Amino acid sequence: MARQPEISFEFFPPKTDAGREKLLAQTAPALAELGPGFFSVTYGAGGSTRDRTFDTVTALADRGLTVAPHLSFGGDDEATIGDLLDRYKARGIDRIVALRGDIPSGNGAGATIVYANELVAFIRERTGDHFHIEVAAYPEIHPQALSYESDIRYLKGKFDAGANGGITQYFYSPEAYFYFLDRCAAIGIEAPIVPGIMPITNYQNLARFSRNCGAEIPRWICQRIEGFGDDQESIREFGIEVVTQLCGTLLDSGAPGLHFYTMNQVEPTRQICENLGLKG
Repeated sequence: MARQPEISFEFFPPKTDAGREKLLAQTAPALAELGPGFFSVTYGAGGSTRDRTFDTVTALADRGLTVAPHLSFGGDDEATIGDLLDRYKARGIDRIVALRGDIPSGNGAGATIVYANELVAFIRERTGDHFHIEVAAYPEIHPQALSYESDIRYLKGKFDAGANGGITQYFYSPEAYFYFLDRCAAIGIEAPIVPGIMPITNYQNLARFSRNCGAEIPRWICQRIEGFGDDQESIREFGIEVVTQLCGTLLDSGAPGLHFYTMNQVEPTRQICENLGLKG
């Protein structure tokens, strides 16, 4: 029997007690039934959610789930990040998603950027091989990259520093992903790079976020959604159909797995996975 591809799910640390309770009591258990390899938990710009991220990660781990906290230097020094790594290690966490991270608003010109390859190197120096380290990859290229080629060279630097694998920014064009993999292979990147998947729920929010992060929503998808007007049920059904087809194409063409940006919701991620037969 063929081995099923690994799926994983991303959460953000809830801001309220009610949100935390819903995540821990409802969302995480429901998605855990699908048999994911791990759950990741985001880390706000400049470490703005440091404590909430740690709390969410450890609460999920205490429930027997495999968790990978996101981590970036942001405005923190090496002592602060080193202490956080030690705390995660002491709690049995052995995966990290290492990122450059966003600069918090208001800190732009005066902020010191610590790049992801530097963070990966620091984690390896501090903790050896304890952590399995994932890094970010951009099939449609990071919006601040100097060029397509330079962005791929920068990704290679993350792997050269000790990263084990990559997770991509979301996209809706499988051709962009597989062309990106070809260019990565051409410069010697052999580590698995898992596609990030963003289900389509709130289209207006998705369109706004996509403009900011450089992810392209194909014109035909935009036109189709806009044609539904205020019919939210039709938009929901179309979004599930489109993302299911995207995921099927990716897996059929050799993608090593799927990483879903859930927005702390069970649906439509669960429906997409069940459509694909991805259920543990």
